[in-house]
Amino acid sequence: MFLENTVNHKEQFGWIEVICGSMFSGKTEELIRRLKRAKFAKQKVEIFKPAIDVRYDEDLVISHDANEIRSTPVPAAANIPILADDCDVVGIDEAQFFDNEIVKVCNDLANRGVRVIVAGLDMDFKGNPFGPMPALMATAEYVTKVHAVCTRTGNLAQFSYRKAASEDLVLLGETEEYEPLSRGAFYKAMARERSKKVDVPQPSDKKPSTNSK
Repeated sequence: MFLENTVNHKEQFGWIEVICGSMFSGKTEELIRRLKRAKFAKQKVEIFKPAIDVRYDEDLVISHDANEIRSTPVPAAANIPILADDCDVVGIDEAQFFDNEIVKVCNDLANRGVRVIVAGLDMDFKGNPFGPMPALMATAEYVTKVHAVCTRTGNLAQFSYRKAASEDLVLLGETEEYEPLSRGAFYKAMARERSKKVDVPQPSDKKPSTNSK
């Protein structure tokens, strides 16, 4: 269980909080909730997101249920420390889309006394650890894993199944491209995909015969 800490100005170091899970699990919603609480407490807060994430808005961090907070889009993790000077709290959304430098950036900020709150997908559409998220989770003081509801079974979902026919690791999308699935539903869906690929008839290498009787 996540026990929300507060900024202690007598302590030299801050900490890292990671909010992870599948798509539609409420990661961004929880990130916004914690950041708004910090703002209400008159703490200096800055929020960042990768510049490639323009699904809802170029500048706002917006959850699937339309909760929002102003943010700064950045093309790379190295831009964050420059823009986060004198902050009490730094929020980072969609951290899986950043380069691996985001791990060092978050730890450097925490070592400077900043509370760092990071949200991101912990697994990609194939069920593999996603980008820098494993390293962020390993070095964080607090890790909160949130779950969606499986669209096929109604059980807790932790996998983001891609319905779109694309093998690109990064594919921005919503319910048209993705659905949250439980372990069992995800395993069955992936098995069906593999069987379809095996069943696809392959073009023959044999040339048609030209012999005539």
